[in-house]
Amino acid sequence: MKIYLRKKEYENLYTKLKHGPRFIQAIIGPRQTGKTTLILQIKNNWKGPSFYASADEPGYGNKDWIIGLNNNAIQASKKEKKEALLILDEIQKIPDWSNILKYIYDKNERDQSRIRIVILGSSSLLMQRGLTESLTGRFEVNRHSHWSYEECKDFFKYSFKDYLYYGGYPGAAKIRKDHQRWHAYIRDSIIETVISKDILLMNPVTKPVLLRQAFALCIHHPAEILSYQKMLGQLQDAGNTTTLAFYLHLMKNAFFLVPLDKYSGSRIKQKSSSPKILSLDNSIINVINNRTPLEAFKDPTYTGRLLENAVGARLYWLTQEKGFEIFYWRERNYEVDYIISAGNRLIAIEIKSGYPGKSKAALDVFSRKYGNIKKVVISLKKSKNSDDINHLQAEEFFLNPEKIF
Repeated sequence: MKIYLRKKEYENLYTKLKHGPRFIQAIIGPRQTGKTTLILQIKNNWKGPSFYASADEPGYGNKDWIIGLNNNAIQASKKEKKEALLILDEIQKIPDWSNILKYIYDKNERDQSRIRIVILGSSSLLMQRGLTESLTGRFEVNRHSHWSYEECKDFFKYSFKDYLYYGGYPGAAKIRKDHQRWHAYIRDSIIETVISKDILLMNPVTKPVLLRQAFALCIHHPAEILSYQKMLGQLQDAGNTTTLAFYLHLMKNAFFLVPLDKYSGSRIKQKSSSPKILSLDNSIINVINNRTPLEAFKDPTYTGRLLENAVGARLYWLTQEKGFEIFYWRERNYEVDYIISAGNRLIAIEIKSGYPGKSKAALDVFSRKYGNIKKVVISLKKSKNSDDINHLQAEEFFLNPEKIF
């Protein structure tokens, strides 16, 4: 059986664990994307004592469980005279876990114990909350995204159309040839699990029906700009824009969808704008819209939405990795699909499912308003670069997204 190594994520985390301060390494990201598999691969290659424990196992549940594991790691480290690796999975299931880890981390630092700690869990919402509540200055976040096109192409032999339709969940990729089974897996193991366990069960959601309706509405309009008022007008349950914005925030932290702000150069105006909705994986769109691959690619408008959403999702993960920001821009009849703010640079990106010739006008208007920018057009059709616009074919972009820089 072929074992796939997410090389980039592996090397980044392994380097942090072998060099520099012994910060707690927190792995967060969407469910079912191989986070536990990756950390077990690191454990198997660790040159020293290593320990893996999951809070799903019998006998977990309190402060003594974590402290005991840490003490075992300390003893093994002293005996072998090497750094020990301690991996704690499903950490969010331990009551008061962040304060316990704070105590352990500080004690290890005072005693100069050679322990490297990695934490991960299926509920990224609870993970992120615990990190910010108690562990300030003691951790580094490792964001693991959905699988890229390059990974899916290499491991699952995806075509580019496969990636636009089936997305980047590796478990689902293995059963994609059985459409009914694939559809049920995404619906039950991904969508329903995240909504029920990660969002509704663990957060103060007073209107669960409204949250579910909002999720479905957003996924029916991927890569589209939707005002909060327009959304509320199409929802059956009563609510207000503040509640709706909060629910979208929860879905963002659960790695389901991202509401992008409009770029204006002003923080206040950006935060008050109508959001552009991104689903972070195209499989969610196709399941919620109940489209087969044949139906999806027979409709040029729908195909265009899939392409624009997939590009936006990959750009979002790229900006998270680089510490940049991503927006959209619209003024009167002119719209630029994505704006990346990279330090003091702006990159304006247009997505075209057909020929890219009509992209220039909006890019020129944006450029005149905000000065010297980099202009990029990503399209299904191959086109030559013009004097001031860099043209990328979509498949070329997905194989190397950093080309936009």
